[in-house]
Amino acid sequence: MTLATTLAAEPNENLAHISNVLIYSAMAVYLLAFFALMAEWLFGSRSKVARTAAALTEQPERADESAAKASAAPAVTVRSQGGTATLERPKSAAKEAPKVVTRAAAGSRDVPDGPGAAAGDAQGDLYGRIAVSFIALGFLIEVGGVVTRALSVQRAPWGNMYEFNITFSSVAVGVFLTLLALKKNVRWIGLPLITSILLDLGLAVTVLYTESDQLVPALHSYWLWIHVSTAIFCGAAFYVGAVSTGAYLFKDSYEAKLQAGGKPGRFATSVMERLPAAASLDKFTYRMNAAIFPLWTFTIIAGAIWAGDAWGRYWGWDPKEVWSFITWVAYACYLHARATAGWKGRKAAYLALIAFGCWLFNYYGVNIFVSGKHSYAGV
Repeated sequence: MTLATTLAAEPNENLAHISNVLIYSAMAVYLLAFFALMAEWLFGSRSKVARTAAALTEQPERADESAAKASAAPAVTVRSQGGTATLERPKSAAKEAPKVVTRAAAGSRDVPDGPGAAAGDAQGDLYGRIAVSFIALGFLIEVGGVVTRALSVQRAPWGNMYEFNITFSSVAVGVFLTLLALKKNVRWIGLPLITSILLDLGLAVTVLYTESDQLVPALHSYWLWIHVSTAIFCGAAFYVGAVSTGAYLFKDSYEAKLQAGGKPGRFATSVMERLPAAASLDKFTYRMNAAIFPLWTFTIIAGAIWAGDAWGRYWGWDPKEVWSFITWVAYACYLHARATAGWKGRKAAYLALIAFGCWLFNYYGVNIFVSGKHSYAGV
């Protein structure tokens, strides 16, 4: 028996133990990040919470006065000097910068984006930066745990639900950090993201934990790296889109209440005024789901090709295959609805949540409650 065969047959218990230690360490760091994010939301300045309210409830007469002043002021002044005429633009007009607002659609609300969890306050921003630093550190530690898990068995680290969970959570955090690096206004996602990551890892180490072991022969294929890795990435991106969808529904209701003359409570005002405008959240959700949908399509196609190599058929209506296709149809319906005038906004958002619910059931429900050809290593 060769050394490579021996390593493949006998998992390295020391590396498996190091992987477990790293995963628990990552959970501890994520917990520190959770507390820092809570501090950012709780102690960030509330001095700008009326920004959106002012934009929605601006008195018509004020707007009329502003328009009258703008029309009364000459755009240019003609100054004659002897036989020469010069045109001058007023200094006040040159200094005025246009206000940037987000428009969802023709005739809809024009609302500026909120200042974020820090609310424009230096103290809140400091807590936020500390939280991001902890998240980045936890991400590196968790990735180390995933890599050492893979090294312990000399294979891809997603042969069972435990390994899928720790990989999925690390990729979700990686997507979040990438969006931050691209200067996207997504730091507000940090609190719900880290909360769910802690729950996911807690479930992984308590309920779903499986000892390092080798895979069944059908899974020994390079398609394991291609098919499952893309599925994990798609799930992480779909999750970020689902968080944005939920925030959009709350923010849209809040803006509609203000527009109707209602007065939300102090807590709702404090939270909702810091989020991006509903139109911005809707656009972000659409871009995330639209960008990932082709990759999810490739995931299903790659799985079919792998099934053809492993089982001699490309499609057999296995529960996992069926729910993958249902998820694909659900996201296709969302994208179609988002491009249809009568289904934009809240209706399309509900479809997006239903689609992500299908993805969750495809992972947890099918793997735990339904048996099929995709049931390996217990869970």
